[in-house]
Amino acid sequence: MKGYWEMLSRIEPERIICYNTPFPEMEGNIVFVDYELSSWKYQEKEYTPSPYAKYITGELPLPENSGIIIKRGCLISADKGMGSAYGGKWRPNPNKPQDQRYLGNPGEIKTTVMPNGETYRTKIGEDGRAEMERHETNHGRGDKHTDPHDHEIGWDEMDGHPMPGPPINCPDGAPEFKRYRRMATMNDTTIVPDGSLNFETISEFKRSINWGAEIEFEWNGITYGVVRYGTDNKITIYIANRPETEMVCETADDALEYMVGKDRLRDVITQVRVLARSN
Repeated sequence: MKGYWEMLSRIEPERIICYNTPFPEMEGNIVFVDYELSSWKYQEKEYTPSPYAKYITGELPLPENSGIIIKRGCLISADKGMGSAYGGKWRPNPNKPQDQRYLGNPGEIKTTVMPNGETYRTKIGEDGRAEMERHETNHGRGDKHTDPHDHEIGWDEMDGHPMPGPPINCPDGAPEFKRYRRMATMNDTTIVPDGSLNFETISEFKRSINWGAEIEFEWNGITYGVVRYGTDNKITIYIANRPETEMVCETADDALEYMVGKDRLRDVITQVRVLARSN
């Protein structure tokens, strides 16, 4: 997997062709190709390109029962009860404690403390998935976020991953963030260890941004933020508490061109210390 992540970081592939079942940890735009259907029995005797090449590259739409599945985002375990590469639901990464806050008992509120001390409170809906999250911070942009502010949590229809919506500010004071019913939980607070939020690849950063994340990170002693706000929900990157430094971006790739001091973010994103991250 270290080699796989290094490959993602270096070449940022548009698609990755995987023969047989992908590993649960694999991320990216995975093209799963059925091993049996790609065997010699389905090839002509003389060498020709794979009959599936045009489908894999996107030149032709996928035929029914082709054995090819294009899967964007995180692939999850094929074990019983955990979904599969064929389109099962998102599950928290066991190596990322902050992911655990998105699933729980209906009605409970889960508390997550980020490495910089910021507190996120996540309300679990009747289906056991997060439906609302409160951030007890303004992310270094008091002109755009109140402290606290809320986010509705949506869930992607294709991959089933959580997607925080735009900030819901509370200029007149935030309403009480309470459970639906009395819950008997021993401990619903997660302390996120320093370093566990860091980005291992450029692709991970881009995925996080595309899923609607708000991010705070530190580079050379300066704190930066990445948020979405406004009616168009565009990506904005800036130095914390310095609105004049902001750059409004259309895409995550545009945000990666932002200069953090003398460095381009794209060149150092896997080295920055991530202080808080909502996805």
